[in-house]
Amino acid sequence: MAVLIASEREGVILQYLKEHAATGAVHDSDERFPPPLCHPRTREYVICRILDWYGYQCGPEKPIMWVHAPAGYGKTAVAGTVAERLEEKLKELGFNPLGATFFFWRTSLERNSPARFVITLAYQLFVSIPELAPHIEDAVKRNPMILTKALEVQMKKLIVEPFKALEDIQGKPNRLIIVDGLDECINSDRESRIENKYAEHQESAQIRVLDLIHALASHQLPLSFLILSRPETWIKQHLESPRFEGVVEFVDLYKVGDHLQDVETFVRAKLSQLGLDEEDLVTGLVDRAGGHMLYASTIIRHIDNPYGDPRVRLQNILNSDDSHSNPDIAHSTPFSSLHELYKQIMRSCPEGTRSCMIEVLEDILGPDLSGFNAHRVDVARAVSTLDALSGRVPGTGMKAIRGLNGVLNLCSDHNDRKGNKSQRLEFFVHSSFSEFLFDPRLSLEFHIDRQRGRRRLLSGCLNHMSSISLDSKLDEDHLRYAVVEWEWVWFDWVSNVPKPDGAMLSAMFQKLLEIDLTSCFSHAFTCRHLEEVVYEARLSFDTLVKGYGNPLVPSNLLLYDIDSNPLAQPAVTHVRACCEAAILHLLDAYHPYTNHYNPSFYFLTFLSIHNLIPGEVPAEAWNSKMVVCALKRLKQGSTEHFHELMGELRGKVTSIADILDVDMEDIEIAIASI
Repeated sequence: MAVLIASEREGVILQYLKEHAATGAVHDSDERFPPPLCHPRTREYVICRILDWYGYQCGPEKPIMWVHAPAGYGKTAVAGTVAERLEEKLKELGFNPLGATFFFWRTSLERNSPARFVITLAYQLFVSIPELAPHIEDAVKRNPMILTKALEVQMKKLIVEPFKALEDIQGKPNRLIIVDGLDECINSDRESRIENKYAEHQESAQIRVLDLIHALASHQLPLSFLILSRPETWIKQHLESPRFEGVVEFVDLYKVGDHLQDVETFVRAKLSQLGLDEEDLVTGLVDRAGGHMLYASTIIRHIDNPYGDPRVRLQNILNSDDSHSNPDIAHSTPFSSLHELYKQIMRSCPEGTRSCMIEVLEDILGPDLSGFNAHRVDVARAVSTLDALSGRVPGTGMKAIRGLNGVLNLCSDHNDRKGNKSQRLEFFVHSSFSEFLFDPRLSLEFHIDRQRGRRRLLSGCLNHMSSISLDSKLDEDHLRYAVVEWEWVWFDWVSNVPKPDGAMLSAMFQKLLEIDLTSCFSHAFTCRHLEEVVYEARLSFDTLVKGYGNPLVPSNLLLYDIDSNPLAQPAVTHVRACCEAAILHLLDAYHPYTNHYNPSFYFLTFLSIHNLIPGEVPAEAWNSKMVVCALKRLKQGSTEHFHELMGELRGKVTSIADILDVDMEDIEIAIASI
């Protein structure tokens, strides 16, 4: 019985860790399925180099290995293959040599910041090293708030001290921790913080992860660390600093192994599947690739297209003349051939649709479209929404870019292996294509104007919102997207204004003033799912700030403030007043059994109650008294509905209270006083 109770208690702690971990960052997670792996019989040299360094039971002389290479050289595939090889050794070794993995990814909210890095490692070590589990359990039991502490404290309490509590720690077999895509870690703290939205702190975030790994290595635990990333200057300099001297093994993936042979192995297999295994085609493509696996895989994707003949497409690429290319292109770099390939793919699209193709790419790459991840739409549905917002004929966008399936994920339905909708939307097969489009020296006539895309999407949102009233039926994607995302689209546009454009800002402010935002906010706070697509407002409370610092105004520009435009302050006041009016309207008509309310509604209602706590300074952006009066009317009209609302607030209050550093007892007293 005691064993059963202990097992149940351990399960509770494991579940608690899991709820706070970035489970999508684990190598075999559904979010990453199918995981990138090396093609059979490729990258064997570097894989063996890594496994020989690791050493299994005894561990390596240097506890950290850094494998680096430019984009497209298969770092993530190598990491996944190493993880797979280690797990296959479980029965042979009698222990799991794979301690933990963390695959960073810049477009995933859980995986683009170090916020859940330590917890995710601790969660996996809890599972992979059974004798460690009770000590991690004790650490959580002693301080349940440990998961909200600084990462350095989490590391000490959840990993270092549990290991030190083991008997004969030096006799324990060595485990490998794999950290892939460190350069994809772009946010410095909690992923929800708006100030990190544009990833200005990515260098410090990545350095912090390296320092955490170094600190773990310094305790001489039976752990080794495999780090894979692009050779970013700040990462390279930090790992070459005196602090890391003698503890890091450096491996340049671009320089090790037989890349030409690896590409030939891959090309022969793929062309054979397409019935194109003639030697001249294989040799031609291998020569063109020049050892660059991404180039070869991109060509395979390009020719394997239902809209054209694979043989004709391949021969067009192999026979193309690159003599017209811009002489400023850095031909000495390993990517010059890839850039030429991208131009060739884009030139293969019909000339009559190229202008529309560029417009769609501007719509995709200009604004911050992370909202599509939250709404769980696939690429086709996202492009259809962009068509409506940009004023294109339905279906025009997908038709214009359908020839780009070699570089865009056009056919993905974003279902995971269980058939559930994935929350991650990836437009591009690889980020190198978007980087190519951003640089006019590389993309030439295909260069895109990102700010034009931002402005077009914002104008589309505001234009459609101008016709919305409380009685409107928002049964189309673009209408729902407009009301729930317009703020973030605005922030993205205004934060990238190259210089104060008074006329343009005035036009946007004027559009905003003409919109019934009370109705728009009311719809945004009550949007239901539409055909399995989630639409929930991502309101930023910063929008309700009265003066300087309100993100509706381009405060990132020097010498520009809210008084520089006569329409700026009226627009800010209009947004604040309408948001408050929407909350009051929804509280007066609150009916939890027939209506849907999303987190932003409860968040703003909670903030009003928070302002009633004795000693708290009322937020300048909110009138708590009016909201409380509405709550009292709700209580008088229906005690049942009032208590349902309070239950919802209590259910969501923990995460919000943690952000605001609020005492839960004070919240309970404030709610009880209504």
